[in-house]
Amino acid sequence: MTSNSPTFSLAARVLHWLMAVMILSMLFIGVGMVASVSPRHDWLLRIHKPLGMAILLLAVVRLVVRVRNPPPALPADLPLLQKLAALASHWLLYALMFALPLVGWAMLSAGGYPVMLSESIRLPAIVPASPFAFAVLRHAHAWLALLLFLTFLAHMSAALYHGLIRRDGVLSSMTGYRPAPPPPRTDADPLQEVPEQPGH
Repeated sequence: MTSNSPTFSLAARVLHWLMAVMILSMLFIGVGMVASVSPRHDWLLRIHKPLGMAILLLAVVRLVVRVRNPPPALPADLPLLQKLAALASHWLLYALMFALPLVGWAMLSAGGYPVMLSESIRLPAIVPASPFAFAVLRHAHAWLALLLFLTFLAHMSAALYHGLIRRDGVLSSMTGYRPAPPPPRTDADPLQEVPEQPGH
């Protein structure tokens, strides 16, 4: 679906940039958790759980906003393969924003670990405790996180390509900033040569 608006809705833009920061933070926190065996691990874990649930809830909101406010159409001159790649990468990002928190929640449930969002808020288990399921879900969570990181890089590279090379308005449709068009040329262009007058 396409929209007549040249930019995404304000709600879509706010959610996009907010979630971009949250997802990037989550990826770095995840790497820090894996690489650290110090007391910092517990501190990172206490951030990781509620941040994952926040991303899941915002992904639901973002999907609703996208359905209610369809995004602008891609440039008409964009090759079909690039249009298909853009569409696939967007829906892959949505799928990963849902899958990663749910797989993480299921992993902790299978391991018998409490899913605490705060000192007093505990989420229920969504799968029964099982060491085998925990091992499978742990590997799935790691591979999905890697896939999210690679998709994030591809998405960012495509945005820079549109913004710096093609300059076709795709990036500005999400930033909301559109540079002023150049002033129209007038007939009295000082760069044009003055025709030679007869008799000179």
